[in-house]
Amino acid sequence: MSDHLLGTPRTGGLIDVVSASVGAGHLAAARAIAAQFEEHGYPTRLWDILDLMPGSLGQLIRTTYVRQVQIAPSTYRWMLRSQAGTLDWLMHQALRPVYRRVLQMAAAHPLAMISTHPLGSQALGELRARGLIDVPVATYLTDMSVHPTWVHLSVDLHLALHELAAEDARRAGARHIEVVRPAVRDCVTEVRSLPRSTVAARQALGLPHHGRLILVTGGSEGLGDLDRSAHEIATSRAGTPVVLCGRNRRLLRQFTANRSVIALSWIDDVPLLLTAADCVVQNAGGMMSLEALAAGVPVVTYRCIAGHGETNASVLDRAGLVPWIRSYAQLGEGISKAIAPTGRPDPWSTTLAIRPSIVQAVLSPPLCQSA
Repeated sequence: MSDHLLGTPRTGGLIDVVSASVGAGHLAAARAIAAQFEEHGYPTRLWDILDLMPGSLGQLIRTTYVRQVQIAPSTYRWMLRSQAGTLDWLMHQALRPVYRRVLQMAAAHPLAMISTHPLGSQALGELRARGLIDVPVATYLTDMSVHPTWVHLSVDLHLALHELAAEDARRAGARHIEVVRPAVRDCVTEVRSLPRSTVAARQALGLPHHGRLILVTGGSEGLGDLDRSAHEIATSRAGTPVVLCGRNRRLLRQFTANRSVIALSWIDDVPLLLTAADCVVQNAGGMMSLEALAAGVPVVTYRCIAGHGETNASVLDRAGLVPWIRSYAQLGEGISKAIAPTGRPDPWSTTLAIRPSIVQAVLSPPLCQSA
């Protein structure tokens, strides 16, 4: 990596971070990135590209994603696997009304513009390609697997979570790629370095003080077969499942009569959750899996959602970071194996020290030579 500019940091350069509220993970990454720049003296602005869309178009995109993944997952898988060209065309049609607003953002002459969602990446890349903005543009790839719609040839820098994600991005046409430390909040990372009391965390959340607690998550929308996963975890005797229902009120109501499962609605204090847990069972490879890894909490994948959940699960497994449990017969043993100490170095934490931060990567030449 080129010598970064933080040796003699210059404050005052505005950073725009563009995301989309499709689930909570992309926005969480955007907020973490903004916080990192703010800590180094760079003011930031955070934009939700769906809010820039006219009328109810942004809300329609949010709703369509959730309903398709939950009600017709096979169509979502088919669309991502074989319809990349069609999906790219649809994205650009949806983005046409947004270009004017993005140009207004760029008129403030930010030091750089960073996207944490494919919609933002495509909008910024297209305007960069047309020569309408001369601001350096970076994409932070929130997923371990990189769908072609993440990549735009005119985006100056793609930031990847792992070498395998970087390979995906390169195959999709990305040129300048940097593997960086993930956009995870400091308070989550501190769970590993500043241990809190597990009993106190469980007490604060109203959870049992003793026994294994297995957090079951399907993201902020509670997507996937979480009810089935929870039932199978309980019957496998791997531990007591604690289902994070997020915004999914239907799922929360469904669990009220099930005494073998504990259900929680939206919880803001993720470090508290991770302190209380013995293991996280996830199904999408999203922000919760990255936060659990950063906190040093064991993570496994089970009953992953169609499409990007499956591709993320595959890459996380191949990277040796999160094992993918593919059947009920393997579930109890798989969770127990993940929890058991191995004595080997943690592959996630050992590689982070040698990677640049997102701030370092973005402010390095040649992206921000004028910083």
